[in-house]
Amino acid sequence: MNEDFNMSMRKFLKQVGVTSQQAIEEGMRNAADTGGKTFEAKVVLTVDGLDIEHVVTGQITGSAD
Repeated sequence: MNEDFNMSMRKFLKQVGVTSQQAIEEGMRNAADTGGKTFEAKVVLTVDGLDIEHVVTGQITGSAD
């Protein structure tokens, strides 16, 4: 792939990572009690014009603080 593609891909993925982390942290702060609880997380990536649906699942454990 060319350099423009690589740069736009990296920029998009960085934005996804940063904004997703911010959203999760805000959700944890706004929740009544997350200490030690485990939450199921899922991200669904689609790209308009391409036949792509990529699903990532995982677990996030709340802080005991």
